[in-house]
Amino acid sequence: MTEITAKTPWAGHTGDVPLHLDYFDGSMFEALELVAKRYPRNIAFDFMGKPTTYPQMIEEIKKCARSLKTIGVRAGDKVTIAMPNSPQAIYMFYAVNLVGGIANMIHPLSAEKEIEFYLNESESVTAITLDQFYNKFESIRQNTKVVNIIIASVKDELSKPVRAGYMLTEGRKIAKIPKDAPVIRWKEFMNMGKACFWNYSVKRTGDDPAVILYSGGTTGTTKGIVLTNRNFNALGQQVIAANPMFNPGDKMLAAMPLFHGFGLGVCVHTMLSQGGRCILVPRFTAKSYAKLITKYHCNFIAGVPTLYEALLRLPSMEGADLSSLKGVFSGGDSLSIELKKKLDKFLYAHGAPVQVREGYGTTETVTACCLTPPHMFKEGSIGVPFPDTYIKIVEPGTDQEVPYGTEGEILLAGPTVMKEYMKHPDETAQTLRRHADGLTWVYTGDLGTMDSEGFVYFRGRAKRMIVSSGYNVYPGQIENILDANEMVQMSCVIGIPDAYRMQKVKAFVKLAAGIPANDATRQALMSYCSKHIAKYAMPCDIEFRDELPKTLVGKVAYRVLEEEEQAKHAAEAPAAPAEEEKK
Repeated sequence: MTEITAKTPWAGHTGDVPLHLDYFDGSMFEALELVAKRYPRNIAFDFMGKPTTYPQMIEEIKKCARSLKTIGVRAGDKVTIAMPNSPQAIYMFYAVNLVGGIANMIHPLSAEKEIEFYLNESESVTAITLDQFYNKFESIRQNTKVVNIIIASVKDELSKPVRAGYMLTEGRKIAKIPKDAPVIRWKEFMNMGKACFWNYSVKRTGDDPAVILYSGGTTGTTKGIVLTNRNFNALGQQVIAANPMFNPGDKMLAAMPLFHGFGLGVCVHTMLSQGGRCILVPRFTAKSYAKLITKYHCNFIAGVPTLYEALLRLPSMEGADLSSLKGVFSGGDSLSIELKKKLDKFLYAHGAPVQVREGYGTTETVTACCLTPPHMFKEGSIGVPFPDTYIKIVEPGTDQEVPYGTEGEILLAGPTVMKEYMKHPDETAQTLRRHADGLTWVYTGDLGTMDSEGFVYFRGRAKRMIVSSGYNVYPGQIENILDANEMVQMSCVIGIPDAYRMQKVKAFVKLAAGIPANDATRQALMSYCSKHIAKYAMPCDIEFRDELPKTLVGKVAYRVLEEEEQAKHAAEAPAAPAEEEKK
């Protein structure tokens, strides 16, 4: 075994959080099963007022696994899950793990061509989605290897009174799927397991691949990140160790989506593998988020800065009792010092005995791997690493550490580091590098500093990326889509300032010869984009230019466009009120 010689300047500043843990080496499902036996009376999750205990959850997962076996899913097969935070998504995620498959997690609001890409990239044999997204899957099905599409509905997991209300409101808007459609309805699917009389459980180890999440990596091109059972189980143990105030039965508001590492890894798997209780939020709004915090007296909440900004402005939070909170976490984007101060003041005014704690991580490490300690805060810092996680700052692209306080590239190592980029060995080799200190490091492409006590400070991203409401949007992907349209000669996509989302997407386009720069062309391009780009990544505007600014080497100078938009935003911002004249 190689001796680890990496520096740990944070060792004396972690409080009650240990530096090292003993990790469970089984599958994610086995971790749940152990917890269910230990806490048989605990509620695993609540969904729209309907609670489900741990034993009930385990039984439904096993039924789902038997059904997967019946329709032909085998060890190593990929199953795409395009679902909101719902019981069916939970059952399917762990059932895929139980039969030895790999869960391919995607955004249910993905555009048709994105869905086609995800299905083909993963080579999925089965997919599950909601009834309202059936048409998107059916339209591209013939271009994929998918054999079975399972269709779930929100109403299937609702209590009778809630179901009646749902069908009178949201349910009425969903188009009915033809009776002869080549799909398997959820209830029908779950009954298929009754015909399974052979062994459906496949023994898996910590090193086995279990989940595929998607990210742009260092190049900004979408690729699947292959994560193992150990990655997720280790994260669960690390998060709980970093929060010694946690007790089994504590409630986490699981509003962040399942296709996101934070939503899946922290809000769901961490809680379920450690005996916690998830409050599943299928459709997120700031109002619903606020309502559920107080309704369930949540102990832990997590969100992006834009969410907390909206929360502060909600009239419904006036007088709300937040005394049940034990942890408030912010991630996905930088939390400004000013917003942190406002949020801490808000929490104090509403009885919460805690301050917001900022974290940092990448999808290549599932999600968070660094968190502000509960006992020690440093302004502007994103905290210290989790147990057995290492961070160092190097000269970008090298293994040469820089002195404390000097800016460089953030590198991460530890038990949550991904297995690989799916089908991208060259970029895997570029991103995962073994150093002489005995560790394999993730080159994040992010810039930061570290002080002499091991506290890390995020400074910015070296790679092109737009963060809009906590979602990562990669300009290169959208440019490729626009440039593929025959009306476009060249495009450039940037993030522009937005008061609510922090950034929103804007496209600049040089049209092909003879194409008129009018509203009809703009609408045609927007319609084209909607078929290829998810809603959260859609351009808010397309601006036509006769020419796009260029660098000395002939590339589009996107920074020039960013500076133009920032100047425009500053000019349009309301001026500070003038000081009242003295009489």
